[in-house]
Amino acid sequence: PACVLGIDLGTTSVKAALLIGAEQGQVVAESCSRETQAHTSSLEAGPQGMEQNVRRIVRALNECLAALPQQQLQRVSHIGISGQMHGIVFWKRDKGCKWTECGTGPAFQPEEVSHLITWQDGRCSPTFLSSLPLPQSHISLATGFGCATVYWYLKKSPDFLKSYDAAGTIHDYVVAMLCNLKKPLMSIQNAASWGYFNSRNKSWNTDILKKSGFPVHLLPEVGDPGSIAGRTICAWHGIPKGAKVGIALGDFQCSVYSCLTERTDAVLNISTSAQLTVSMSPGFQPPETPDPSSAVTYFPYFNGDYLAVAASLNGGNVLATFVDMVARWTEELGLQVQESAIYTKIIKAALAQNDSKLSVHPTIFGERHIPEQLASVTNIAVSDLSLGHVTRALCRGIVENLCSMLSVQRLMETGVRRILGSGSALARNEVLRQEVERIFPFPVVYGKDVDAAVGAAMVM
Repeated sequence: PACVLGIDLGTTSVKAALLIGAEQGQVVAESCSRETQAHTSSLEAGPQGMEQNVRRIVRALNECLAALPQQQLQRVSHIGISGQMHGIVFWKRDKGCKWTECGTGPAFQPEEVSHLITWQDGRCSPTFLSSLPLPQSHISLATGFGCATVYWYLKKSPDFLKSYDAAGTIHDYVVAMLCNLKKPLMSIQNAASWGYFNSRNKSWNTDILKKSGFPVHLLPEVGDPGSIAGRTICAWHGIPKGAKVGIALGDFQCSVYSCLTERTDAVLNISTSAQLTVSMSPGFQPPETPDPSSAVTYFPYFNGDYLAVAASLNGGNVLATFVDMVARWTEELGLQVQESAIYTKIIKAALAQNDSKLSVHPTIFGERHIPEQLASVTNIAVSDLSLGHVTRALCRGIVENLCSMLSVQRLMETGVRRILGSGSALARNEVLRQEVERIFPFPVVYGKDVDAAVGAAMVM
C-alpha cells in the first residue's frame, strides 16, 4: 500500500510522519523528530532580529528522513509539508540548492539562500510599521510578517534584496527545491500570514505594493491549500522520483486539522506560544479591514473556511522565562539547580496550593493587538509569596489571558460544546490543566496530540 509523508518545519524542530491507510482510516506508521538548533544572530537587525540558519533546518530534515524505514519511504506517493508561518527566506532561483548523494539516496543542500527571518523577529517597530502603506487585508500587519520584513530591507539594507530573485516561507522553499519550481508557489494560508494579501479575492495587494517601490517580483504565485505544487525531481531519500508534493501549508492550520473533527469543538493549544481556536460556520467571510485592537484573527483554513484564532505570544515560553529567572537567582546566591529540577519542584509546589490571590498578567512578550502592554503582578499579599502561590497564579494568568482574547461567551455563541486541549506545555503541566478546567465551563479532552506533520499528511 502507498504511504503519505507529512513534514513539519517548526520553530525549534523538524518532524516527519509516515501515514498508511488502515480500516479505521489513516494511521501513523512511523514518525521522527529532530531539534534544528538553527537560531543564529542577526547582523543587520541586532538583538531585535530573530533568524535561523536554513542549512541547519535542512540538515535536521535530512536526519529525520534518514531515520525513517527505507522500505516505507520507497512506497511514498504523496508528500504534505507544513511549517512556521509569517517568516521569510530569500534565494536565487537557479542556485537555491544542489542535489548530492547521501547514505539514503539523493538529498538537496541549500546553496544561495539567506537566513530565515522568523515570525518571532522584532525588527519592525510600531513606528516603522505605521510608516508603511495600509494593506488591503483582513489581517493587521505585524513585525515578523514576510512583507513587513521585505520593507525593512528595502529601507535599511536595499543591497541585500538585490542578491535574490525568489522568496517564500521555509516550507515554500523546501517545496520549490523538491519540485524545481521556477517560481515559488504559496498557499493562501501562508500568503495571508505575510500581510498585504486579500483572502477574499486570493491576490496580493500588488497596486499598493508597487506604488511604494516594493519588489513585487519576489512575491510567490498563490494556490489553494490541498492542491499539488509539483512532483519530486529526484528520488529523495529513497522516496520515488515523481512523488506528488502538496503546496506548503500553515503549521497552525495543519495542527488543527489533525485533531478537529466536530465544528462544535474548540482547540486550545499551549506549547511555546498559545492558541485558542474555533472554526467559523461555512460561508463566513472576514471583515474587509482589520480591527487592530481585536485579539481575534481569522486564518484561512481549508475549502474556503476560516478559523477564529486568539493567537497569544505568551504560553509555555512565559513559564520557561520564569524558570530561567529562578535558576539565575539561585546561581547569583551561589547555588546550582538544574532547570528541569526547578520545573518539577514549582509544579509540585503549585499543586499543593489550590488557590492564590495573586493576580499575574503574564504578557512579557506583549501581544500583537497590544504590543506595548507588558506583564504585571497585582494583589500581592504576604500570604501568597511562596513558589507554589506564584506558580499557580502564573499558570492561571496564561489561561486567563487567552480567555480575555476569545471569551467564554463568544465560544458559547459559536456553538462550542467541548475543548480539545493539546500542546507540550499543557501535557507536562497539571497546574495549567487544572486552571483550564477552572476557567472554561466546557468538558476538556486531553491527549489529542495536535501534530502539524500528521495534519499535513492527512490533507494529502
